[in-house]
Amino acid sequence: AFMRDLAGHIEDYAARLPLVASCRIHNLAGISPNALQSAVENLSLRANGVGVIAVDHPRTRNILRDIVEAGMRLVTLVSDVPTAPRAAYVGIDNRVAGRTAALLMGRFLGGRTGHLAMVVGSRSYRGHEEREMGFRSVLNEEFPNLTVSSAVEINDEPDASYTETMKALHDEPELLGIYCVGAGHSGVAKAIREARPNRKPVFICHDLTKDTRGHLVDDLADVVIDQNARLIAEQSVIRLLGSIASSAPYLTRKFIEPRLIFRENVPVQ
Repeated sequence: AFMRDLAGHIEDYAARLPLVASCRIHNLAGISPNALQSAVENLSLRANGVGVIAVDHPRTRNILRDIVEAGMRLVTLVSDVPTAPRAAYVGIDNRVAGRTAALLMGRFLGGRTGHLAMVVGSRSYRGHEEREMGFRSVLNEEFPNLTVSSAVEINDEPDASYTETMKALHDEPELLGIYCVGAGHSGVAKAIREARPNRKPVFICHDLTKDTRGHLVDDLADVVIDQNARLIAEQSVIRLLGSIASSAPYLTRKFIEPRLIFRENVPVQ
């Protein structure tokens, strides 16, 4: 849902800028380098700039180098590939986002001791890996009373997150919290709703979408750490235009500031 929102915002914003002659979204068939390669082969030879959401993998980095060597400017979105010759990364600091999730989890639980579950989208995405690393770091530093007893990789599949969450709730009836690192939050919410634990675990997830709005309103999710799809979309177009106009290989680094969305401050769509 977040990716659909992001793509829609990019198309909408680009259509309103006279400097953008055309904007085309390429939907990848998967997260593998092969899927990225197939999309790159369909790029127009007239393209001046490319924005990419991709896993950090040797083949991916080589594909991105080929894009730049072909004369196009490149920005990475949402999850960075820092060793690729991109002009800019547009997104949040994912390690900070994970640390923020752990701080919120620890504060919500107020000194209680017990186990947490983590649902990881795909560690192939550097952003997901950084969120997990940040989350674990703050738990070790500030909340040694909380232990991650299960951390499953679900490749952003809601059905898989539902199955794994149901298993975690069954195995540990006193589970204190669940952190959903990437997509898959709808599966977690469905499992919490159906399992009806005696005490609902604290549930923290990412990205404000139609689904996560519902999770907040229904008291299934406690907080959503949002990376602001509209702002990322606008900044990606602006940064691409800036890189095309500039002779500098890299633009100044500036992260998008994440928003903390609770039930009481859900913004108007």
